Amino acid sequence: MKTKHIVYALFVVGLGALIAYRIKSNNSVQKSAPSGPGTTTVKGMVLQPKTFKDNISLSGTLEANEQIDLRSEISGVVESINFKEGRKVSQGQVLFKVNDIELQAQLSKAQTAKKLASENERRAKLLLEKQAISQEEYDIASADFQSANAESELIAAQLSKTTVRAPFSGTIGLRSISKGTYVTPSTTIAKLVNTDELKITFAIPEKYASQVSVGTVLSFTTSDSREVYNATIYAIDPEVDIATRTLRMRAKMDNRDKKLYPGAYANVSLPLETLDDALLVPSESLIPVQNGKKIFVLKDGKAKEIDVETGSRTGKAVQVLSNLHPGDTVLTYGVMALKDGAPVEVVLEEFEPLTAAQ
Repeated sequence: MKTKHIVYALFVVGLGALIAYRIKSNNSVQKSAPSGPGTTTVKGMVLQPKTFKDNISLSGTLEANEQIDLRSEISGVVESINFKEGRKVSQGQVLFKVNDIELQAQLSKAQTAKKLASENERRAKLLLEKQAISQEEYDIASADFQSANAESELIAAQLSKTTVRAPFSGTIGLRSISKGTYVTPSTTIAKLVNTDELKITFAIPEKYASQVSVGTVLSFTTSDSREVYNATIYAIDPEVDIATRTLRMRAKMDNRDKKLYPGAYANVSLPLETLDDALLVPSESLIPVQNGKKIFVLKDGKAKEIDVETGSRTGKAVQVLSNLHPGDTVLTYGVMALKDGAPVEVVLEEFEPLTAAQ
């Protein structure tokens, strides 16, 4: 019996100690809680105008300033190759020659026929002056001469095409023929590329068309390097593409150091305009809603919900176009669970890295 009483006594003492501990813990929580029931602590910033360089990021492709597939305009056997693969060639330099023996023979025949027709035309003219032949007979002799002359010129033109020259200076690529190869106009001999300058072709959304002009300097990087390069816009399409609602344009850069190659992918950063009084907020402070975006500002110690219109953005900041004013305290972090009119305690922070004009 004594043992049983001792157990009951210990149980009662332990239960009392537990109750006392819980009461003490609750009192501690109440003392540490923020003043005012339901107050939420959030981070915020005082909105100040900043200089904002409005840039858009685009993708583009590097292209050679000039690039062609070398072909022969006539069919025949390659007689000589006068270039080395991967080497520079000059404008007008002979690259290869197609056998022309057959055309030479045709030209000789045509020139003989031309000479005879010329002599016949001369005699017919003398006879016409003496009224020994009719005008019709002279016209026939004259037409024969003109036809023979045209035939001779046609064969001479074909003969000149057996020698293929470089249309511009550049670097010639790997050849796909050898001496003795039979080529046709559809046979690709090699590529000729001028990479002293490179072009970048890209397209921008039509809403930015009025902010870009010839002479605008842009920057870009490539996938194989972190180096930033500059290029200048020199041509803009005269119309917007109806299918994509974009405007194509082209920029040019100096590539005499041969650091870049045509066909490479380019990440283009195109400057649009610089604003001296832009209102910028962190992208995390904006809450998507059905008809746009909303943001919370501090008003009399409470969170006030405001619908806003946004403009350009960088990786960290978004330009707000409406319903905010310099000096407003914008709630930036911890806002997803807020409701309009909820009491808040704001911890102010600086957001200098948000400025896009860096």
